[in-house]
Amino acid sequence: MAADRRSSWLKGVLDLLVLSCLTERESYGYEIAKALAEAGLGEIKGGTLYPVLNRLEEAGLVEAEFRAAERGPGRRYYRLTEAGRTALAAETEAWTEFHRAVGRQLHAGERSRTPGHAGGDHTS
Repeated sequence: MAADRRSSWLKGVLDLLVLSCLTERESYGYEIAKALAEAGLGEIKGGTLYPVLNRLEEAGLVEAEFRAAERGPGRRYYRLTEAGRTALAAETEAWTEFHRAVGRQLHAGERSRTPGHAGGDHTS
């Protein structure tokens, strides 16, 4: 059940996380998935990641370029566009405020369950 819950949470913020992976430099799908896993977000499979990258490209938030490799298959490299940087900044601010609101609500619920707390006062 915990994995299902994390998956649901991730769906709501995966576009933003993918954009954040491209702030410093261009990257390709496997490398993005690896960075997200190393950040503690779990394994992001290609069937989840590549539709996100395609959607971001169609929206003009990333640009992609296929490059042949000397050995092995070629790779599609993604880089953030100026529109992507703008969207990332705005959505990061919105996500941060949402995260704070969720945290306030969860902590208010904890306070109301604490023995000796008068249940009606939820102000901080």
